[in-house]
Amino acid sequence: MKIAVTGGGSGGHIFPALAVARRLIQLGHEVSYVGAEGGMETRLVPEAGVPFHALPAGKYNRNTLQPREAWKAVRGLIGARALLRRLRPRVVLSTGGFAGFPLAFAAENAGVPVVLLEQNATLGLANRWLAPRARRIALAMDVSLPRKLAFKTLVTGMPVREDRREAHAAKESLGFDPERPLLLVMGGSQGSLALNRALPDLLEPFLGDWQVLHQTGERGFEEVHGQVTGLAGYRAEAFVDAVTAWSAADAAVTRAGATTLAEAAYHGVPLLAVPLPASVDGGAQEHNARFYATHEAILVADQEKPGEFAAQLERLLEDAGLRAHLQARLAELSPAGATERLAHLLLEVAE
Repeated sequence: MKIAVTGGGSGGHIFPALAVARRLIQLGHEVSYVGAEGGMETRLVPEAGVPFHALPAGKYNRNTLQPREAWKAVRGLIGARALLRRLRPRVVLSTGGFAGFPLAFAAENAGVPVVLLEQNATLGLANRWLAPRARRIALAMDVSLPRKLAFKTLVTGMPVREDRREAHAAKESLGFDPERPLLLVMGGSQGSLALNRALPDLLEPFLGDWQVLHQTGERGFEEVHGQVTGLAGYRAEAFVDAVTAWSAADAAVTRAGATTLAEAAYHGVPLLAVPLPASVDGGAQEHNARFYATHEAILVADQEKPGEFAAQLERLLEDAGLRAHLQARLAELSPAGATERLAHLLLEVAE
């Protein structure tokens, strides 16, 4: 049957949508991916071999009115109606974000069933707008929603690329000593300025024992690379292959995006999470970190408190017993099978 998948703007929206799209194609269904003009998805989706369609998508700014973005949003909604008539999907999956809104909104107005995936511990803005008329809401985390929505929710877990490599082989393929522990620094799909600036100095005292693979994002690479060139065992890369990096890692320092935390849980990598400030993302990452921390599955630090950040980092790297405890608790939150569960939910709704 024909199925449309939509969502974009960041890896957290794109990668779970792609995982489900690929699984549905494997099951023999005709899948189209709809994303935003100029977004990361315009490159990532075709590279994955999934048919792609782009729409204008205006970003909503919580603090200021932006007429140009509003006009793009209107154009996107008009274009979505025409595209929906062309694609004629039996069901639409939206993984959220401004890029996922136009097609999902058009589908709801046309009577096409919509399934939402909420990756975070709280509903994002686009999903809040779409939720009342969505057919089902899939949750990456077992969190409570308002009673008026609870009857249509299902905890599927977060779809991630379910692939692992043997740890020693993964380290060797990355050029690291397979006998020494490796710390992965990952600030999300576009890197993190705060982690890029703080960690080279904080990690230098630990390089006698630890090796470091630091994904900087394209914008931060030159600065970090220049800082760490003289540090033995510390390597900066603009991008890394996520499966290989997570398979090689013995610990990690990351942001608290839903995909990042789910990948850590799947691979069993104990980590220190440094959430984005609430002023940047409305508190989504802080809620995610709180969910995992409540289950004693991660350590958390505030980037605005350098002393706390340094102390938590030292705990992670120096306390092997703590890392083992975090690893065991992460296993209880592993999203293994989430892609399959979400794919079958879509087929159930479509039928």
